[in-house]
Amino acid sequence: MPSLDSTRRFSDRVADYVRYRPGYPPALLEWLRADQGVSPSWLVADVGAGTGICSRMFLEAGHAVIAVEPNAAMRAAAVEALGSSPRFRAVDAPAEATSLPGGSVDLVLAAQSFHWFEPDAVRREWARILRPGGLALVVWNSRRTGGTSFLDGYEKLLREHATDYAAVAERYADEPAMRAWFGAGFRAAGSFENRQVLDLEGLRGRLLSSTYVPPPGHPGHQPMLEALQELFDGTASAGHVTLEYRTRAYLGAVMGGP
Repeated sequence: MPSLDSTRRFSDRVADYVRYRPGYPPALLEWLRADQGVSPSWLVADVGAGTGICSRMFLEAGHAVIAVEPNAAMRAAAVEALGSSPRFRAVDAPAEATSLPGGSVDLVLAAQSFHWFEPDAVRREWARILRPGGLALVVWNSRRTGGTSFLDGYEKLLREHATDYAAVAERYADEPAMRAWFGAGFRAAGSFENRQVLDLEGLRGRLLSSTYVPPPGHPGHQPMLEALQELFDGTASAGHVTLEYRTRAYLGAVMGGP
């Protein structure tokens, strides 16, 4: 089974991650602005920022963003994509020890990364770096695992061909778990539709961006790609398939206890 250490396991997936991972729906930002009082003046720390997918959304919405990312290859991709903005900088640090000054951040964000963190240590660290009144936002694009012939088949393919798919999937927290993590600081939960419409190249790249998928050279790699081709041929419409997601968001203040 591959290591679950996120600081290493994405290093050979960066190009596919940049090109083929989904972004986040505009409705998420609208919810933060209209319903939760988050303004463009808020400084955002995108922790576990990866290649900067969510950092880009907040930059384009007018925020200054600090991307905190310990994986060198992913951090370099974020800097290449976003480093020309004077409102962006990247920091080499883990979620549990960001190196940011105390009380310096208005919104701390984990997009598609919280399940890799040590939850008690990260709670203490986020409580330290948030200003009084600041908020934490935890977001996942949760892929729908059924409901169409393609989605049913894609889930079956992962369960048959991926290496540690079940172990990774089980790390995603549900709403009760996030309410428990925030405790008295929990403020709101949001859920938003999101999707990717992909041709065969896009679907292959999206698959290969996942760390539980066997890489080139692994004996399971070619059989997996053959199964993907068969699935695409049997379910595509006008040369495309649709991956559907629910973007789940959890917002609250962070208390610094154990």
